Amino acid sequence: MQKITTNLWFDGQAEEAAAFYTSLFEDARILGVERFTEAGPGQPGSAVTVTFQLAGQEFVAINGGPEFTFTEAISLSVDCETQEEVDRYWEALTADGGEEVQCGWLKDKYGLSWQIVPRALVELLASSDREAAARATRAMLGMKKLDIQTLRDAAAGV
Repeated sequence: MQKITTNLWFDGQAEEAAAFYTSLFEDARILGVERFTEAGPGQPGSAVTVTFQLAGQEFVAINGGPEFTFTEAISLSVDCETQEEVDRYWEALTADGGEEVQCGWLKDKYGLSWQIVPRALVELLASSDREAAARATRAMLGMKKLDIQTLRDAAAGV
């Protein structure tokens, strides 16, 4: 068991959300589901918590009720090697009611914020050529889904 586990609060969709998230990543699986009993407070047999793993990181989805919702104050960041990977995660996470935000950020259909970040962006922003990094930054600020080639072209001054 990992030392620190991220807990995500849902209003009845914990099991659905965990199944959705684990369907997106190759190294992902449901580790366990704890269910309400007749003692309550939820519907007997419905999920209280769902423990799942994404890319080696453990999470717990909790059916806590409507009292709390996600905000942009927390997000999950996905490191992507290729544009195809960026596109795949972006399309899946914005589907069925998800929302494109800006600069590689989106909200999924549950309201959870994600950053879909191409590794190339990180490399461009860390460049010793600070003008190239600034051009890449300006290009990024004008995008919703990040486009690697556009970022590279901007950094190169094209």
